Amino acid sequence: MSARISWISLTPVKALALNHVDEVELLEGGLRGDRRFYLVDENNRLVSDKGHGQLQLVRAHHDEERDALSLRLADGTAVEGEVERGEELTTTFNKRPLPARRVPGPWDEALSEVAREPIRLVEPHRGGADRGRSGAATLLGEASLGALANVLRVDSVDGRRFRMNFGVTGIAAHEEDSWIGRRLQVGDALVVPLGNVGRCVITKQNPDTGETDLDTLNGLADYRGEIETTEPLPFGVHAAVAQAGRVRVGDAIYPL
Repeated sequence: MSARISWISLTPVKALALNHVDEVELLEGGLRGDRRFYLVDENNRLVSDKGHGQLQLVRAHHDEERDALSLRLADGTAVEGEVERGEELTTTFNKRPLPARRVPGPWDEALSEVAREPIRLVEPHRGGADRGRSGAATLLGEASLGALANVLRVDSVDGRRFRMNFGVTGIAAHEEDSWIGRRLQVGDALVVPLGNVGRCVITKQNPDTGETDLDTLNGLADYRGEIETTEPLPFGVHAAVAQAGRVRVGDAIYPL
């Protein structure tokens, strides 16, 4: 069986629920529309799902043509408005400074209530990929999820826990690790995986409830803790985009 893209996920607001799409434009800076915005606290520090699991229950949609943002909360409440850019500020994004601009609107109050602390929406001057262009896209094999499920003695592990862009079927467990440093054809795009994606406590959270309910980290430590890797507790890979292009569910993926 040849390797193929099995799912594509993204979110216009980092930390909110993932949206699954049938196709996407993969650019040098990442998936078009992915993590266009993120959240900060009163001290302009990045707000993630760590300690705020309920944010994963909020679904966002950004209409690029209208430049309008809409949120749907867990109770079905809709919050929407046109995107306006406010004052410039310097945020702390994963321990590094990142220039951004405030995006004032009704979402601040709604998301602050979900997070139970004051938070604000911002837009970076450049794409919001966590690792910059070296992490413009992330890939995870379906068989790797099966291997972790076996270690944890559960029927399956929901791939949304790991918040990856592309799922891959038709490869062996962790075969994606062997792609690091190689050029891959992914649909119409070319990518180069540059390293492993190390894992944190957010992966313990159930994406349907926001609650911690599965010990993914100890599971990874049991069978992945001692391997040679670019980041600890590796699961999936991050990649740079060598050539932009369209990627669709069902597209072939293979090393060149």
